[in-house]
Amino acid sequence: MCGICGQYNFVDSSPVRLDDIKRMTGSLVHRGPDDEGFFLAGPLGLGFRRLSIIDLGGGHQPMSDQQESVWVVFNGEIYNFKELRNELESCGHVFRTKSDTEVIVHGYKEWGDGVLDRLNGMFGLAIWDVSKKRLLLARDPFGIKLVYFKIEGNRLYFGSEVRAVLQGTQEKAEVDPTSLNLFLRYRYTPSPYTLFMGIKKLPPGAKLVVERGSSCITRWYRSKPTHFVPIRSDNEAKEELLALYKKAVQRHLISDVPVGLLLSGGIDSGLLLALMNLYGKSWPTYTVGYGSSFADDELVDAAETARVFSSIHTPVTLTRSAFEEALPKIVACLEEPVSTASIVPMYFVCERARQDVKVALIGQGPDELFGGYRRHLGVQYGAYWGNLPKRVRGALSSVVGLLPRNETLKRGLYSLDIPDRMRRYQNVLSILPGATIDGLFQDGIVPADAGDKILDSWEDLREMMTDTDELGGFQYLEARSTLPDELLMYADKLSMAHSLELRVPYLDKEIVQFAERLPAKFKVRGRSQKWLHRQVCQSYLPSACVNRVKRGFAGNVVDDWFRGAMDSKMAATFMDSQSQMYRYLKPREVQALFQDHSTGRNDNHKVLFSLIVFEEWLRVH
Repeated sequence: MCGICGQYNFVDSSPVRLDDIKRMTGSLVHRGPDDEGFFLAGPLGLGFRRLSIIDLGGGHQPMSDQQESVWVVFNGEIYNFKELRNELESCGHVFRTKSDTEVIVHGYKEWGDGVLDRLNGMFGLAIWDVSKKRLLLARDPFGIKLVYFKIEGNRLYFGSEVRAVLQGTQEKAEVDPTSLNLFLRYRYTPSPYTLFMGIKKLPPGAKLVVERGSSCITRWYRSKPTHFVPIRSDNEAKEELLALYKKAVQRHLISDVPVGLLLSGGIDSGLLLALMNLYGKSWPTYTVGYGSSFADDELVDAAETARVFSSIHTPVTLTRSAFEEALPKIVACLEEPVSTASIVPMYFVCERARQDVKVALIGQGPDELFGGYRRHLGVQYGAYWGNLPKRVRGALSSVVGLLPRNETLKRGLYSLDIPDRMRRYQNVLSILPGATIDGLFQDGIVPADAGDKILDSWEDLREMMTDTDELGGFQYLEARSTLPDELLMYADKLSMAHSLELRVPYLDKEIVQFAERLPAKFKVRGRSQKWLHRQVCQSYLPSACVNRVKRGFAGNVVDDWFRGAMDSKMAATFMDSQSQMYRYLKPREVQALFQDHSTGRNDNHKVLFSLIVFEEWLRVH
């Protein structure tokens, strides 16, 4: 796990200065405290910071082949690198290291851009083809790793984090109003947008190619799921998924440094621990919580799971004061604001884990792949609503509209009458109606079509979803939007802030491709969510663990804190007309949202927390 950056003057071919690349690389020290490297070739400069995980002595980057015809900087892990190395050696390639990076070098020489399709792992990378004077930037299929970039006239700047790009341009970035509108709708900024004017991020599974004085962005990963024919039986599906899980966990444990697990009280990380025990014992595990005074705390449940599987367990207990004190620091680490409450426990549990290990596995993924959220129930059973007579739907909608604090339910019901699939999904994922968000902005700040820009970024996915059922299509989109741009983004930033590599075995390429070919009945069955995943869990976890109520990664407690923060400094932020957010937003409208929340009429805590995060973001940038 590392940090990469670079500059390419692709039009005028003016030489890149070493000092400029060093400045960019210096901003990424936290991502790679173990080593640094540079490569300059006229108009191109590459920089690298290394967190040594595999081949501790031989993985120095930038890395080239023996002829120095191809140069690579790479952030991530390639889990099938040994298999690829064997294949490339059989084709006559000679390796000098045991690093997974070198597989990318020789793989590009053998297969060109096709090497990307052969990689099973997480990556943000840059490949420089010397003879063609061609620069390739790429992001892994599901966006576990990030690549930011800015094209400014005849220059391209890129990096694993925004701060590297800003160091390259040496300009203070302005707020992009369109991206701010999207952030307030979704609690994250969808690819390719960022809150920084002019700076973009590659979408998951996308590549940026710069050659012959021009640039082009396309999706290199274009999988089109189709249901299995013949369809798997329940037992066949269970056994196949279990086999994929075992293989993925074994791959993700490959490391030359200590490995641990971020353990919640739920089934996803619990199953990971059980499968890790197939390949070792006494794994270090780490849980964050808030103490027994909170009903939605995970410390006790996680400790019991750790006891069952004999891990070396470390709990981390947080206080409300620690949460409020750390929030500005967390927002600074994120660079892009994300307002899910899980950012708080994630920051602290990574901080503690890094004291013992350099690599930690985490159980992200099954909720998106197998239908673990309440919205998945709504999407799956929305067809029943659609089949009701319009008169009946209208009557029910009127009743729903009178209910308090039920915006999620309202949004789900109202979206079902939208004929366009992407607009339906847009409505389900937004935290408030678009008109409400638009009404928060000062006049003339945000373009009229800002809220629909997310549809533009999804458009090239539409044809990939033609053979999916309704739930499968929604999940396909989630795996390329909310999952990478929200959950995986903050996981990467907050772990690397502490020089900790996070790995997500459930997002192994083979697992995702398998899940996306399953019909909905394997995911939501009756009122059971993550049905097939639960079947696997039942083979390895105690029934008490399988049947626990889903709590999330201790995030709901932060939500509760915020709901009750009427007399805190957070509340004061909304009432202060000098708050920086009011450069863009109307105080009266924001305060009305706050008052509506305070009286219990509507639950607006998600958008209010987003506004707090945005305010903190303005203060640190």
